[in-house]
Amino acid sequence: MEYDIKDKLEWTLVFVLEFGRKYGLNMKQAFNYLSRFKGIDFIDRHYDYVHTQSFASMVDDIAAYCHRHGGALT
Repeated sequence: MEYDIKDKLEWTLVFVLEFGRKYGLNMKQAFNYLSRFKGIDFIDRHYDYVHTQSFASMVDDIAAYCHRHGGALT
């Protein structure tokens, strides 16, 4: 299913903000971390699933995913 790019972008921006809040990162730091350790790629590929979950749940899940790809945040 194709999603509206505006909706996908808005959800992703809020997610990056929430991720940063949890880990004490600003938006740029959070985005760079998520990009480097494949979190943004995961969100892009699995948006149909991730946008139906709570932000809190997805922050934890994506943090674990990034950790498996070399990230140090837990």
